[in-house]
Amino acid sequence: MNTTDAKRVLETALICAPQALPVRELEVLFDGAIAADTLKRLLAELQDDWAGRGVELVQVASGWRFQSRPEMRAYLDKLQPEKTPRYTRATLETLAIIAYRQPVTRGDMEDIRGVTINSLLLKQLEDRGWIEVIGHRETVGRPALYATTRQFLDDLGLQTLDQLPTLEGGSTEGSLIEQIEFGLSESAVPAALGLDEEGVDGSPAQHALLPDPDSAPGHAAQAQASDPEDAPSAP
Repeated sequence: MNTTDAKRVLETALICAPQALPVRELEVLFDGAIAADTLKRLLAELQDDWAGRGVELVQVASGWRFQSRPEMRAYLDKLQPEKTPRYTRATLETLAIIAYRQPVTRGDMEDIRGVTINSLLLKQLEDRGWIEVIGHRETVGRPALYATTRQFLDDLGLQTLDQLPTLEGGSTEGSLIEQIEFGLSESAVPAALGLDEEGVDGSPAQHALLPDPDSAPGHAAQAQASDPEDAPSAP
């Protein structure tokens, strides 16, 4: 098979795939006749072929996929004008702490945030596929250790955690939250999460976590019942 035909096969498979495809799965398309190194070169060429279009080929943690370019979002949103409920600030702060400090226990998160974390918040982050328990700390009670998942990286369009925005300075516990919030507001992270000045609007491809009661008129009582506000941690 010549290079042109191989790229057409790759292009078709990636466009039709419902999720990112790793190179090892793409090798199956050619019954092993094309080596992994050659496939990577063809994928790089395919990236160049799509340069300047509204859709781009990118590599994320799980593999390769086609996706719309960020600048196209304003136009695509017009096809689905109804916004999903916003992510709460508590959800973002907790997710960011896990991303930057992993592996961490719930107690670690509460020490950093200075408030008691709602267990429902962690459960919904797990249900969303962004965090998971990877073990237990060998201490009293053996608390669960949380870390982010490959799905978290995929949804942010990242290959590795090293691509998260760098926290500046030495960072004390007291200033960590401010640096996390700055990273979320000034980096590529909010572009994937849909962060704006008032909160976080999930993109059409994402599901909301812990909706802000103010963003869903008529449902404030229900939201408050399932997501009570953070309470100060006991001294």
